[in-house]
Amino acid sequence: MKKIKFFMMAVAAIALSVGFASCSKNDDAPSNNWSRYQDAVTSNVKANKQSDKAILLVAFGSTWQQAYDAFDGTVKAYKQQFPGYDVFLSFSSAICINRAAAGENVDPRNFYAPNFWLNAFAAEGVRYKEIVVQSLQVIPGEEYTRVINYIKDFANNSNGDLDDAYLANVTLKLGVPLLQDAETDVPEVAKQLNAIYKSQAAEGVVAFMGHGNPDSYDTYKANVRYTQLEEALQAYSPSYFVGTVDMMGNFKTDVLERMVEAGITDGKVYCHPLMSIDGDHGHNDMAGDDDAWDDGFTPNEEGEVEDTSWKMYFQRMGYDCDNSTMIEKGLLELPTVRNVWMQHTKDAIAGEPLDFYHSKNPE
Repeated sequence: MKKIKFFMMAVAAIALSVGFASCSKNDDAPSNNWSRYQDAVTSNVKANKQSDKAILLVAFGSTWQQAYDAFDGTVKAYKQQFPGYDVFLSFSSAICINRAAAGENVDPRNFYAPNFWLNAFAAEGVRYKEIVVQSLQVIPGEEYTRVINYIKDFANNSNGDLDDAYLANVTLKLGVPLLQDAETDVPEVAKQLNAIYKSQAAEGVVAFMGHGNPDSYDTYKANVRYTQLEEALQAYSPSYFVGTVDMMGNFKTDVLERMVEAGITDGKVYCHPLMSIDGDHGHNDMAGDDDAWDDGFTPNEEGEVEDTSWKMYFQRMGYDCDNSTMIEKGLLELPTVRNVWMQHTKDAIAGEPLDFYHSKNPE
């Protein structure tokens, strides 16, 4: 599965270069598609503008109906919680945007990158006075960096096609990822997850599967949040574990090693995606049927067993792990966890305007 992932990363790079949602923004002659996407988003915003303040939710994206339902539910919850704001949703992944438009897994649906929405917010006839960008990332890692850069490009009028007088007066705010702060967010999320899954933890292992960043892309060293969350969860029960798809030293093989060291060599293993939505990783990397067993597994050079889902891996390792122990829910589907993101939005609104020249990076 990692081979497929790296192939998709290469495809994403190609998509960026040919000019879809994240194409080069510095071309002298924008493509017809670029103009078409911008016109579509601007028309959407103009048709739905009811306030002089807007919240833009930024997700990586997905092409699964369950994920779309989670996003739609989140937009609805935000509209209820923030009645003085117009609420919109964007995807930062060109791959997800392309596939959603093509109708992969679901009916075709158009999503657009954050830059189109921000430009629309600044369009003549719109021009929101306050813009709050809320990251729907779990950790402050690579994808969060992209969110910050979108805001910086907008604030600095990197294309030179926005009104500088408007940009000088608009108020920009940034809501941080779910696990931004180790001292406040990590224990709060652990508390909420334990409240939801303590009965499963009493029956067996509850293994959360986060995404993580490859070591070379561990922006702000955000991967440590997974380790910190596991420690916080284990203060409630030693049955909680947190692994990842991409963090070296914290693959499913490493989770198994920690389980064995804790004396857990059999029993149930519940698996749960530690991601905003239950999309491709949850359905395939976690709960899929891929199984590379051949009288044993052969880990790769990083220590991971490729082409094998968490379900099949723990099953092959002798645990009670099957479809019945897959908890296929994204974090946005858990209202008490979603409230942590919403609190970040409230904190952003109550805080100082974003100093976009100095990113709101974690310490």
